[in-house]
Amino acid sequence: MSQKKPVVLCILDGWGTSEDTRGNAVSLAKTPCFDNLYKNYPSATLTTFGPEVGLPEGQMGNSEVGHMNIGAGRIVDMDLRKIERSIENNTFS
Repeated sequence: MSQKKPVVLCILDGWGTSEDTRGNAVSLAKTPCFDNLYKNYPSATLTTFGPEVGLPEGQMGNSEVGHMNIGAGRIVDMDLRKIERSIENNTFS
């Protein structure tokens, strides 16, 4: 039987990824520790806006939205999306 290895879930509020370095403090900063982690360990980038996190198309997310979806492990429709859907299917009252 193989030994279980530890897993770390590290959430960095405000730490985004972008190829555009102009005005991007994260990409311009010296981050040797995180550079090493990205290079040597599996990682994932999450979409934090729009339908992928239960918001209307093009709607920007925030910490609350991100934490709600990560904690649930699925898409959780936010109030704005629930209202939008109820208008679309004529159940808004």
